[in-house]
Amino acid sequence: MAKLFSDFKLRELSFRNRIFVSPMCQYSSVDGMPNSWHLVHLGSRAVGGAALVMVEASGVSPEGRISPDDMGIWSEAQRDAFRPIAQFIREQGAVPGIQLAHAGRKASTCAPWQGGGPLPPDRGGWRPLAPSAIPFTPAHAVPRELTKAEMDIVIRQFAESAQLALAAGFDVVEIHMAHGYLLHGFLSPLANVRTDEYGGILENRARLPLAVARAVREVWPAHLPVFVRISASDWVDGGWDLEQSIQFARWLEPIGIDLIDCSSGGLVADARIPAAPGFQVPFAAAIRAHTGIATGAVGLITEAHQAEQIVATGQADVVLLAREFLRDPYWPLHAARQLSADVAWPKQYLRARP
Repeated sequence: MAKLFSDFKLRELSFRNRIFVSPMCQYSSVDGMPNSWHLVHLGSRAVGGAALVMVEASGVSPEGRISPDDMGIWSEAQRDAFRPIAQFIREQGAVPGIQLAHAGRKASTCAPWQGGGPLPPDRGGWRPLAPSAIPFTPAHAVPRELTKAEMDIVIRQFAESAQLALAAGFDVVEIHMAHGYLLHGFLSPLANVRTDEYGGILENRARLPLAVARAVREVWPAHLPVFVRISASDWVDGGWDLEQSIQFARWLEPIGIDLIDCSSGGLVADARIPAAPGFQVPFAAAIRAHTGIATGAVGLITEAHQAEQIVATGQADVVLLAREFLRDPYWPLHAARQLSADVAWPKQYLRARP
C-alpha cells in the first residue's frame, strides 16, 4: 500500500488516507451562508476519495470576511445550513472540516471575477481591522488599529464560531493564521508595528494568535483535532520567516494544536515568491523535524508520485491540494490507480472503476 493511502490518526479521529482538500474560497455566499453550490463543491471532493474536506475560510464575524461574498460562521442560521453539508461529507467516508478566519486588513474586497480590489463602504464594504494602521497596498483602505477590548472580542468570536462549527457536525477546525489575514498580521513585524504588549518582540506579536488558539482548543472536544494554517515565510527581508514559524509551532503544541498546515506568503502584495512544484514542502519538513507536531504540505502538489514522495519520506504527514482538486474532484481515485493502491470507490460509480 502506498504511504499516501495509509490511515492517519490525530487524537481519536481517523482519516482514510493522507490527501486533504485545502480550504478554497468560492465567493458564492450571501450573508455568509452556505448553499447548494457548497454542498455540491465540497460533497463531490468527498465522493472523490479525499480523507478531509475543508470548508473555505469562514469569517468569525461579518467584518472578518474577505469579501461580502465570503462564507461565515457566526450565526445559528449558518450553523444549521452547514449541517447537511457536514453530514454528506461524513456519509462519503471523509472527515468534514472548516477553517475559521478573520481577514484583517485584507477584508472588504471584491470577488476575484469582479476585479478583486478594495470595496469601499459606499459600495457595500466596510473599514478593515488590523494590528496596526498599515494598508495592504496604497490602494486599500487604511485599517483601524484594534484596541485591547476589540482583541478580546476577536478571541471570543473565534471560540463561538468553533462551537457553532461543532454543533454543525464538523470534526476538524483550522484556525487561519496565514496569507496576510488578521492573525498573520499580528505575527509579522511588517504589518505589526505596535508598541504595546502585542507588538515588538516575537513573544508579543504571537500573544493574540496564541490566545485565539487556546480559546478554540478549550471549546473543541479533547478527542478531536485542531489545525493551524501559517504562512511560514513572508518572502520579504525582515518579515516573518521559517525560524519564527518553528518557534511559534513549539508554542502551539502544548496548547493542543495537532497539525500545522504550512503555506506561505500573502502578507505583502509585492513579495517575490519562488513558486514551483512543492516549493512550500521544505517548510512542512523543517517544522516537523524541529517540533513534535504533525504537518501538512500544500502548494503546487499535483502529481500522485509527487504526493507519495512527500509523505513517504517524512517531509509531511499529509498533503493538502487546492487547485488540483478544482481541476479534478476525483484526484484521489485517479492517484490510487497510478500508485497501484486498492481503495474503495463509491458504490454508485463502481461500474466505471478501471
